[in-house]
Amino acid sequence: MTVSAPLWPAVLGRFGWQDLPFVRAWENPTISELIGAFAGALVVVGAVVVAALLTRYGKWRYLWTEWLTSLDHKKIGIMYIVVAFVMLSRALVEAVLMRMQQAVAIEHPGFLSPDHFGQLFSTHGSIMIFFMAMPFLTGMINYVLPFQLGARDMAFPWANSIALWLTIGAAGLMMASLVVGEFSTGGWSGYPPYTERAFSPGVGVDYWIWAVTLGSIGSTMAGINIACTVYKLRAPGMRFMRMQMFSWTSLCTSILMIFAMPPLTVATLLLALDRYLGFHFFTNDLGGNMMNYANMFWLFGHPEVYILILPAFGVYSEVVSTFSTKDLYGYTSLVIATMAIAVLSFTVWVHHFFTMGQSANVNAAFGIATMTIGVPTGVKIYDWIWTMFRGEVRFTVPMLYALAFMMTFVLGGFTGIILAMPPLDYLVHNTLFLVAHFHNMLIPGLLYGMLAGYHYWFPKAFGFRLDERWGRIAFGCWVVGFYLAFFPLYVLGASGMARRTQAIFEPSFRPWLYVACVGAFVLLAALTSLGIQLWVSIRDRASTRVEAGDPWDGRGLEWSVSAPPPEYNFAVLPLIDGRNPFYDHKHDEGQPDPYASPSSYEDIVVPRGSATSVVIGLAAAVAAFGLIWEIWGLAIVALQIVVAAVVLRSFGRDQHRTIPAAEVAREHEKWLARVRATPAIPRQLETAAVNRGLAEIVA
Repeated sequence: MTVSAPLWPAVLGRFGWQDLPFVRAWENPTISELIGAFAGALVVVGAVVVAALLTRYGKWRYLWTEWLTSLDHKKIGIMYIVVAFVMLSRALVEAVLMRMQQAVAIEHPGFLSPDHFGQLFSTHGSIMIFFMAMPFLTGMINYVLPFQLGARDMAFPWANSIALWLTIGAAGLMMASLVVGEFSTGGWSGYPPYTERAFSPGVGVDYWIWAVTLGSIGSTMAGINIACTVYKLRAPGMRFMRMQMFSWTSLCTSILMIFAMPPLTVATLLLALDRYLGFHFFTNDLGGNMMNYANMFWLFGHPEVYILILPAFGVYSEVVSTFSTKDLYGYTSLVIATMAIAVLSFTVWVHHFFTMGQSANVNAAFGIATMTIGVPTGVKIYDWIWTMFRGEVRFTVPMLYALAFMMTFVLGGFTGIILAMPPLDYLVHNTLFLVAHFHNMLIPGLLYGMLAGYHYWFPKAFGFRLDERWGRIAFGCWVVGFYLAFFPLYVLGASGMARRTQAIFEPSFRPWLYVACVGAFVLLAALTSLGIQLWVSIRDRASTRVEAGDPWDGRGLEWSVSAPPPEYNFAVLPLIDGRNPFYDHKHDEGQPDPYASPSSYEDIVVPRGSATSVVIGLAAAVAAFGLIWEIWGLAIVALQIVVAAVVLRSFGRDQHRTIPAAEVAREHEKWLARVRATPAIPRQLETAAVNRGLAEIVA
């Protein structure tokens, strides 16, 4: 795309009419431009339809007071996950377009221009890492962690909301790039000097810089909040070695976020200084060095892999134990393995530079460090297998995802050993082999884990189960689509096909590219199936309600409250006397009844909702938009609003409200009465309509 002439520079900065995809499609109606215009129109029409529906049904006030301004960790977690699904939809459609382009572009230009193709692989990677994976795992931790710790909320509810709204603002910038302007063609890593202004003068790189910067600041805040919640808000008696494995992986993830996200923030800000003020941090002029960026980016980039995977490991631990009806095998070794992975993740970033002229000794040291991570990961697989051994394994949807993960992740791990060897890495580093390995690890490692957690905890969040049949259909499509879409890439990569290629000149690649394209469509069918499953589940929710709150015979404290839970989580904070206190109390004779009425209730203080966090997140996004388009007045005003909102909040009064003990007692006793009236069902019937959320206890 050529840079268009500014319209009114004093008011609109760099904006010109050709920055609108609709104008470009009108002037040059190629298939590539028409696709861009259609995508922009979809964003606009979608926003208008949502606004019209909210107005039609009078839901604006409800949405604002009950959700958008809420500081409740449960609602914040759900909003994170909604953002993740929206962004996943866009990124998956982009992936299908790329596979279609490569399938038809063999000795042919195809239907996407090289520039459009470059934007697609940049947005796909950036969205999947920063705006699908990060919101999904942060949302899941937000929802589950306080329950498992026996806490009422996160340590800093207001900061928690700001982190969410910075993420939403950053995701909004990604969507805005579809409607006005363009996006970066520099990939998800944004390597200079290609992303310097001399080579990319348009607004695309600036969209990438500010979206990633806002998202990384939000993730750093989320990491601090998660760590403080674990350290400070555990229930009485909840020692570290009594925490659930998901809580352990959340803690290690938060520490990685605290140390890994700031290098990324600094790198993108220094790149912004290069572009806006002519600094030369990352060029070879005036003392700069591109390797400074590469080192800072991968100081974030490799721990980021484990930020994404560790929470999924926690989900698998919960799911395998619950659906095998056994205690988690090797709990202590799993904790040690989790901490070992977290530490080792900071020692391997140089394996991204095997091809960049380092000495053989440096490459060997980092190759060995990379392979070492396979040891604690293998410990985890070993422990999960032994947890299932001689257990009463139930093949529910979450368990199916866990099993698919184990097989697929081990295959990906073997290819990781190949890439950890510098001579072999040198051969395949810039080919589709690397793309295949990357997706082979992250899709089962992250996506399957998040989907397993989504199916596992959905009944807790909303009070009814997801439709099992459509869940199995979606699972089948994810697994089949994955193998079709990515395993051909190993062959293509080993045959020498370069990654990020818009056109192909080797006819022998054709069959493999066709298979990969079919796989991409199957993955799209998987996402569609998830959407249908949600719609069917909401429609049939009357027959799948689990108000008693324990549909899977769970172990963590989250299953000891109603579904959906009350705002304050626990009517009385639990006293912890073991690793699985709720489960032990259910199953062991002589233990206290987990559904007994407490001796007394107390008033509970909860934070009031706050509009300031919404204002801060959205104003920061508007300021970033002003910086992207060099609309300096807009950027300054928006930044002033951010500062004013922080000051206003610091002088605020009446930021909490008290729920009277009598109201807590009334709600809790009502739920206990419902539990006593609920028939307990055997585990074999847990996916049937008779499951109302109470498990039959078998000695």
